[in-house]
Amino acid sequence: MSRDGQAPVLAIVEMTRPLVGYAADFPSGFHLERHCHPSAQLIYASRGVMMVSTDRGRWVAPPQRAVWVPPLVSHAVRMTGDVQVRTLYLDPALLRDRLPTCAVVHVSPLLRELILRVVGFDQPYPREGCQARIVAVLLDEIETAPVAPLLLPTPKDPRLLAITSRLAEDPGDRRTLTGWSRTAGASARTLARLFERETGLSFVRWRQQARLLRALEWLAGGASVTTIALDLGYDSPSAFITMFRESLGATPAHYFAASPPAAASPSSSGRASAPQTPRGSGPTTATADC
Repeated sequence: MSRDGQAPVLAIVEMTRPLVGYAADFPSGFHLERHCHPSAQLIYASRGVMMVSTDRGRWVAPPQRAVWVPPLVSHAVRMTGDVQVRTLYLDPALLRDRLPTCAVVHVSPLLRELILRVVGFDQPYPREGCQARIVAVLLDEIETAPVAPLLLPTPKDPRLLAITSRLAEDPGDRRTLTGWSRTAGASARTLARLFERETGLSFVRWRQQARLLRALEWLAGGASVTTIALDLGYDSPSAFITMFRESLGATPAHYFAASPPAAASPSSSGRASAPQTPRGSGPTTATADC
């Protein structure tokens, strides 16, 4: 964060073309401080899980997902597991149907291979020919990638923040809104109305989403389903698995079983849901480079 409290604007790559790829690897727990970029980004972790945070909320991107970040949107990134990040920086004008806000998008096998190919291009790549055609197909894949429901909205009302900040630390807390009313300084009825108005979710649905996103991070770190279920406040592993399947369309085992293999190390030189909905622990801290 800069001295005036604004997130620094970082141009990590030279935009020799309207779309440029960049590769970087990070250890588990690595944290990229709040920053923004003059270009749009598609941030893809070919291994590991990322959490991208903005003033609006948090997005978790497990394998086979990527986070779309529009230009000049201030964001921070936290890594879970050893994360291999493959980022596309692009002029949003390249896309006819671009997302106006951050979102998690599904990365199909084809989109994944296109991302990895473009990241490996020598810069600047030719404006015509094979590489230019690959970029054109890549843009088509980004535009048609389904959005995944992996957003946890952040409210602004301080009464809600008193609750959501605690639940962010301990999503397994089983208190009802009545139990939270004294902490928040508002009645359960008022809090319920505020949750709907500020997040678009009921309190129960918001807490379930917080648990789901935390579960994705823990699963990526190798925690067992039983441990996760109990730590998140579920009565049994089966209750947690049911919630997970209803939210993402697969059990935890199947969801992560299809994870792609690791990408190649960096060289020197978009939208899924369940069901799919088309568009239309002391972390290390560092300045951002993704």
